[in-house]
Amino acid sequence: MAKIMAVNAGSSSLKFQLLEMPNETMIAVGLVERVGKDDAIFTIKYGEGQKYTDVLPLATHKEAVELSLEKLMEFGIISSYDEIKGVGHRVLHGKEKYADSVLITDEVMHDIESYTELGPLHIPPNLIGIRAFQALLPEVPQVAVFDTAFHQTMPEENFLYSLPYDYYTEYGIRKYGFHGTSHKYVTERASELLGRPLKDLRLISCHLGSGASIAAVSGGESIDTTMGFTPLEGITMGTRSGSLDPALIPFLMEKTGKTAEDVLNVMNKESGIYGLSGLSSDLRDVQTAAKEGNHRSEMALRIFANRIHGYIGQYAAEMNGVDAIIFTAGVGENSDSIRERVLRGLEFMGVYWDPSLNNGARGEELFINYPHSPVKVIIIPTNEELMIARDTVRVGGLVAQNA
Repeated sequence: MAKIMAVNAGSSSLKFQLLEMPNETMIAVGLVERVGKDDAIFTIKYGEGQKYTDVLPLATHKEAVELSLEKLMEFGIISSYDEIKGVGHRVLHGKEKYADSVLITDEVMHDIESYTELGPLHIPPNLIGIRAFQALLPEVPQVAVFDTAFHQTMPEENFLYSLPYDYYTEYGIRKYGFHGTSHKYVTERASELLGRPLKDLRLISCHLGSGASIAAVSGGESIDTTMGFTPLEGITMGTRSGSLDPALIPFLMEKTGKTAEDVLNVMNKESGIYGLSGLSSDLRDVQTAAKEGNHRSEMALRIFANRIHGYIGQYAAEMNGVDAIIFTAGVGENSDSIRERVLRGLEFMGVYWDPSLNNGARGEELFINYPHSPVKVIIIPTNEELMIARDTVRVGGLVAQNA
């Protein structure tokens, strides 16, 4: 057995899980919020429901990592750092070079750093998290698990934009896709639940959270996905606009006096459900307002569901049918009303879902289709941390000694 850390470092946060592999038991889960502030919040859950929270100054991610490891020791979760045999890091972008998770070397670090322009909000904290763990656990294998890797199986007709081809060859402008670790996990799990080989399945995975994307997965490989060159493309999201006419950018610059960077900031942080409703990016708030008769909130919900509904139809056409539709992530797992809005009207393609099963279903693995439905509909809670841990064991060379 080996203890593996699965790490997701954000701009001002550090999330981690400690798992025992290969039996895949979660030992502890931690979150550090407001890194860089005097009132950072550290929370850890472990054992039989134990929970510890503290508010304290944490200036850097390195301090957040140090605190996390210290608390694992203090609470007896580990007896020494030597028990941690591998650390897996979620990394936003691997471009075309990385179609799988890799052991982190100086070359890998250099490559990730060079991809910063493709993910300026995500990659710098990813690198900070890696360096912090390298400094504290220098002999432990560190593995990069790329959000983009799963989608590197997309064919040219789906990943290329209709731009001069030189833009692709010289600048790498293409659709990359994101949430790959989540889409991979839920489609593999769907194969197990359906009792059918992944190679025989056509699946549509709906990762619906504040950030959201849909993926078409045929034979276990991603053949298309909604997010593109950046996570801005695709469906309407919490604060992101999703796909729109690119001519709007210069138009808005002229009308508002904003720079291109300003307009992109609006599209990333002030649009989507938040921009449409004028109320909140949190779907729960918007749903409450819609029930109270707020038109803009109701409209935002219709638009959100409509975009998902449309991509399901598109991806079913691309795969010449679909065997199952999967709902995952915060909204997909917990919002019966959004699932209802998305699924309504898909009966024409063999989707017969049971409202009595859908109503109230939250955060549990569950089929919500009628038994006779040719297309199954499954809620599957995602587990990106488990996928990171699995890849860390595999790529870090820990399989033989812990099998």
